[in-house]
Amino acid sequence: MKKIAIINGHPNKDSFNFGVAEAYRAGAVETGAEVKEIVIRDLNFNPNLQFGYQKRMELEPDLMKAWEIIQWADHLVWVHPVWWGGFPALMKGFIDRLFLPGMAYKYRENSVWWDKLLKGKTAHILTTLDQPGWYYRLFFGRPSVNQLKKSILEYCGVKPVKVTYVGIIRNSKEEQRVQWLRKVKELGKKHK
Repeated sequence: MKKIAIINGHPNKDSFNFGVAEAYRAGAVETGAEVKEIVIRDLNFNPNLQFGYQKRMELEPDLMKAWEIIQWADHLVWVHPVWWGGFPALMKGFIDRLFLPGMAYKYRENSVWWDKLLKGKTAHILTTLDQPGWYYRLFFGRPSVNQLKKSILEYCGVKPVKVTYVGIIRNSKEEQRVQWLRKVKELGKKHK
């Protein structure tokens, strides 16, 4: 049975991203997958990595529980909007606080190389946009995807990392949103 963690990075519970996360969950559960969710907006933690990597901050209980879910999962599903080319600040703070040296990766002594501590996991990024996905890739270089996929997940050993763009959200009609949610539910059924 596949173990899936859905990590919702949208700070507004009334956003379409919550529908996207629910559609994926529903599809995965239909096929017998075990699903746990991390709703970042509901966690009680300081998103500011106050001391950088010079001094370790104590992890709050909500972050400890979130990390246990991430370690438990075989497949990580990240749901977030693209804002100013990136993801919301709260989601960035969540990553800064959890994906730490010694937890997600480990530097090798006297080396420029590192050990990837999240090997064996796969991921899927479901990101909403107010522009066509091709436009985001071609004209902006898809900075949020590069950061999450390459600089964070693959850096820590998560592979492969698939990406699905959902949108254009702004000015979309109800029937289009329903189609997107059906597509996401199908992705959940395939555990991709």
